[in-house]
Amino acid sequence: MKKSILVTTLFVSALIVGACSSPTKKVEDAKTDVVEANKELVDAQAEYMADMAKYKTETAEKIAANELIIKDFNARIASQKKDAQVEYKQKVASLEQKNTDMKKKIDDYKLDGKENWEKFKTEFNHDMDELGEAFKDLTVKNVK
Repeated sequence: MKKSILVTTLFVSALIVGACSSPTKKVEDAKTDVVEANKELVDAQAEYMADMAKYKTETAEKIAANELIIKDFNARIASQKKDAQVEYKQKVASLEQKNTDMKKKIDDYKLDGKENWEKFKTEFNHDMDELGEAFKDLTVKNVK
C-alpha cells in the first residue's frame, strides 16, 4: 500500500513538473521561431536589395548603350539628305527622350516591397524592349 501511494505521488509529481516545464519550453520554442523568422526576413531583404542593385546596374548599362547609339546616329545624320535629316533628328530626339525617361524611372524607384518590385521589373523590361526595337528600326531605316 505504501508502495502504491509512493508510486502515485511520484507520478503526480512528475505530471506537475512536466506541466510546469511545458509553458517554459513553449516560450523557448516561440523565441527560437521568432529568431529564425527574423533571420529569414533579413535574408529575404538582403536578396531583394541585391537583386535591385544588380538590375539597376544592368539597366544603367543598357541605357548607356542607347546613349552611345544616339550619339553615333546623330553623327551619321549629317551625311543624310537635308529632308531626311529633319525626320531622323525628330526620331532620334524622341528616342533620346524615352531613354532619358527610362533612366529617370529606374533612378527614382524606391523600395516598395518584393511583389511591387517584380511588377515594376516586368513593366520596365517591356518598355526597355520596346525602346530597343525602336532603336533597331531606326538604324535599319538609315541603312537603306
